[in-house]
Amino acid sequence: MSKKEKKKKVEDNEVKVEEVEEEIQEEIELTETEKLQKTIEELQQEVAITKNAYYKAYADTENLKKRLLNDAENANKYRIQSFAQSILPALDALEIALAGKDISDPFVKGVKLTYDQIMKALTDEGVSQIDSIDKPFDANFEHAMVMEKVEGVEPNIVVEVYQKGYMLKDRLLRAALVKVSE
Repeated sequence: MSKKEKKKKVEDNEVKVEEVEEEIQEEIELTETEKLQKTIEELQQEVAITKNAYYKAYADTENLKKRLLNDAENANKYRIQSFAQSILPALDALEIALAGKDISDPFVKGVKLTYDQIMKALTDEGVSQIDSIDKPFDANFEHAMVMEKVEGVEPNIVVEVYQKGYMLKDRLLRAALVKVSE
């Protein structure tokens, strides 16, 4: 082999080496690009997961806020409930003491004033009596103690109240005990 041929062979090899180096460099660049693309995709997935978790936490916080506000509103609205329930027997006793008594008697007048003051205080707080007499029986607000045939009265009408029922705003405090016509 001549010098020229050897030189040509070396030059050809150098060109091949340069081509191979360029190919390797391109492959490295592609691999790095692929790695970066894969990293971008992973980060995008993490962002989506984090956003989803954030939205869930935000929704849970809003729901908790609404529930706590509702609970606070109900606690304020019905704050007198246990007191009202505990004073109802005293009201019953005052009503019994007043039943059929002469209002001109000073003692009876004092009892009546006490009864009226307690009823006004309860009314101011949203407590009201259930008006049952001569109305259709409603099991949501009344307990039928006796059912009796009463002439001149339609069936299922409250004819007598044994114990008054009371409501606190829209909540039943105590059901009325009644006699119902058959």
